[in-house]
Amino acid sequence: MKSLINFLKNETVFCVSLVMAVLSAFFVRPDREYLAYPDYRTLALLFCLMIIVAGFQSKGVFRMMGQGLLSYAGSVRGLSAIMVLLCFFCSMVITNDVTLITFVPFTILVFRMVGKESRIVRLVVLETVAANLGSMATPIGNPQNLYLYSVSGLSAGEFMAAVLPYAGLSLALLLLAVFMGKKEPLEQKELSGGKETGEKAGAGAVAAGILPYLLLLILCLLVVFRVLPYLPVLLCVAAVIAVVNRSLYKEVDYFLLATFLCFFLFVGNMKRIPQISSFLSSILEGNELLTGVLASQVISNVPAAILLSGFTREYSWLLTGVNLGGLGTLIASLASLISYKFFAREYPGEKGKFLKEFTLWNLGFLLILLGAAFLVQSWMRVG
Repeated sequence: MKSLINFLKNETVFCVSLVMAVLSAFFVRPDREYLAYPDYRTLALLFCLMIIVAGFQSKGVFRMMGQGLLSYAGSVRGLSAIMVLLCFFCSMVITNDVTLITFVPFTILVFRMVGKESRIVRLVVLETVAANLGSMATPIGNPQNLYLYSVSGLSAGEFMAAVLPYAGLSLALLLLAVFMGKKEPLEQKELSGGKETGEKAGAGAVAAGILPYLLLLILCLLVVFRVLPYLPVLLCVAAVIAVVNRSLYKEVDYFLLATFLCFFLFVGNMKRIPQISSFLSSILEGNELLTGVLASQVISNVPAAILLSGFTREYSWLLTGVNLGGLGTLIASLASLISYKFFAREYPGEKGKFLKEFTLWNLGFLLILLGAAFLVQSWMRVG
């Protein structure tokens, strides 16, 4: 029973999506059309990107990068800025959740070593905001971008127009938040201890070790930008990983893939029920931005993107909405739960403090960015 409860806690979104898919099957009986529901390209890309990033992690690439950049920090404020910028820019490539898995424990370790534990709460919150907002800048930064870019047919220019203005404003706001702090001197200490994700090796050996993953990442990017078909690349990734490091297959979040599949089934069935399809379409019409934000607060932005995309053609505003919708509540972006779990494990007595700080900063960023989006939307309608 205890293991079942833990499973429900850890995989809540998957369990909800499974129930929704099963219930919808009572209204639309399974048939051959079910096979057309999933976006197999998105599922293949998600699998490939997760296993490639796990390969980079196994070589300690991101941790070494962080350690190298820390040598440039001359103050606590400078150290904080480096950690936030790492989360912002790394999330564009390795996704927001992997970024937080990598850098939040690293942040806690570093700030303990320099004797600045009082700064950890706010910094972890800002890192979480940075990862969620930085990830919206690229099609591979988070699952909802990968999915919407795949199914929408948006050009690279249309995608960038929908997200880059807000990513740029987010970066400015993050830097302002970081540099509001006092400039205290940083006592330099060698970073040691903690969990090492990579092998201790020379730069040449590390470069040789990551080369297969780098080449596979390039192939995946060519699929993302519709240069290569996904199936040959999927087979190539599977074959190379089997040779290079087959243990990486265990690092894939199969429940995330299953969650996508369940939502594909649910949305596909809802579209085949005329009353529900027309109702959802009427709600969304002209309100994609706000609906995307509000739905994300309740069911998180990845399920919101999959659900709402089936009932609108205004993908640009939906893309903006579900990305900004990652701010707000703790479940608005499931990546935020990663930061909360890491912090709560290390500081169980300060959960309330974290949630208060998290809510304050997230709502502040959300209100500013959503206000900017509404101004842009109003200007476009007038124009």
